[in-house]
Amino acid sequence: MLGLNMSAAQINGLADQFESADPREILSWANNNFGDKLAIVTSFQATGIVTLHMMQEIAPATQVLTLDTGFLFPETVDLVNALEERFQLNLRRVRPRQTPQQQARDYGDRLWERNPDRCCHIRKTIPLREALSGYSAWVTGLRRDQSASRANTPIISRDSRTSLLKIAPFANWSEDRIWTYLRAHDLPYNPLHDIGYPSIGCWTCTKAVNQDADSRSGRWWRRDKTECGIHIEHIDKPAREGVHA
Repeated sequence: MLGLNMSAAQINGLADQFESADPREILSWANNNFGDKLAIVTSFQATGIVTLHMMQEIAPATQVLTLDTGFLFPETVDLVNALEERFQLNLRRVRPRQTPQQQARDYGDRLWERNPDRCCHIRKTIPLREALSGYSAWVTGLRRDQSASRANTPIISRDSRTSLLKIAPFANWSEDRIWTYLRAHDLPYNPLHDIGYPSIGCWTCTKAVNQDADSRSGRWWRRDKTECGIHIEHIDKPAREGVHA
């Protein structure tokens, strides 16, 4: 498959080639090359909604994966349901092997407070890695302006966790540009954005922040942590990750 066989030089060349490309061009290229081996991974935040809207014109039946950790805000669940119906999405809700209650039984209550890396690994990283099995490439909503850790995000890269091609068509878009697109097309979005939540994850680890704060500063706000582990190497990998995960 193209994504699995591409060399680092070829991937870097594509990243350079697409640096000034419109996201529609990048998404069309991905669909033409990977077809049903392409998945869109989204948490239904602003960039993800723009991605889904553009894909309605390109390949509306593309598989969409979203992580349902069991700790989503009700507003997020309502938005996912509304957009699934509006766009007739080919949507799969990816869930951990354990319910929150089972996780509490095996790891103790409120694991997200004691060890958020482990909680994210169980409820996000492992389920997504398993869900992406069988695909060749996946689309993500990463943008360089979201945080310092994402400032060098390439448009095309090799995902070290899955070895799949990872495509970030909006890497060089600004937040203002994303919101301009949303409003121009009258697209729905999570109402939590209007009350101080620039980035929305689990209710257990997300809070509202001041308007001038970093866009991810409300995530894991009591910790020196800004990523769940999907987009970085995990530093607290359970020794028996296949058990109760």
